[in-house]
Amino acid sequence: MAQVIDPRRLRILRAVADHRTVTAAAAALYLTPSAVSQQLNALEQETGHTLLIRGGKGVRLTAAGVILLDHTHAVLAQLERAEAELAAYAGGAAGDVTMAAFATGIAEVVAPALGALRSVHPGIRVRVRDAEGDESLTLVLDGEADIAVAVEYRGAPGEDDPRLSQVPLYAEPFDAVLHATHPLATERKIALAELADGDWIGPYSGNPCHDMVLLACELAGFQPRLVHSSDDFRAVVALAGAGAGVALVPRSALRGMELKDVVVRPVSGPAARRRVFAAVRRGAESHPLIAPVLESLTAAASGLSAE
Repeated sequence: MAQVIDPRRLRILRAVADHRTVTAAAAALYLTPSAVSQQLNALEQETGHTLLIRGGKGVRLTAAGVILLDHTHAVLAQLERAEAELAAYAGGAAGDVTMAAFATGIAEVVAPALGALRSVHPGIRVRVRDAEGDESLTLVLDGEADIAVAVEYRGAPGEDDPRLSQVPLYAEPFDAVLHATHPLATERKIALAELADGDWIGPYSGNPCHDMVLLACELAGFQPRLVHSSDDFRAVVALAGAGAGVALVPRSALRGMELKDVVVRPVSGPAARRRVFAAVRRGAESHPLIAPVLESLTAAASGLSAE
């Protein structure tokens, strides 16, 4: 009969499955690679099964490893629920919460939510980290943040992901940004296909918005010729104002921005939409420190979704 499984080793198994290498998992867990390997070897001894196949390009789970990982998600979620109930029993309405969010999300929902939260729950202290939409989810899964404000993108964890619990916040379209003298600048709406032959400005590969722009253009029947790259939408708009190309920019990112020498037009037909959500480790959504923050985020986001 197998020995009792140490849940701390289950966290290591999940980190290795998420990061796909022992080295990356060790960095996320603030352990040495040798310590991670030792814990994995001990876990294999506890279960009596080989859980990982190690190769030159990383590690992959065996069939037994996949079975154990499925149970790991349930076990770790239950531990999060236990911590939440114990905190509620102790009346824990005071403490620190770390939130990772992308820059526009901070301006749109995080900052207003914190202002409202402070008056209702003065004992909850929220620390905000600026992180891109995909990076914030990793920070939550690795335990470096409690809440992520993130963006849906191709390959993003779905709503049924056993590791995370998600709360929808808002959705918004991307608008076309053109130089004021562009031939289509006088149009009320622009079909993306009409921009197929021009130079484009957009975020770097790896930024969730990069994937959304590519997908919108693919649906319109072309691959954009991305000549200029920046993850700062102010820089993107400035380049469009200099006549360097055209761009798709989330509508909220344009609010309050100086739109010099550019016009902003909605897109007709298939268009990119940015869907923003909050995420926590599954089971933690009822924690007395986290639940009020999620409620404040939801209230701040109400009415933000735009067509």
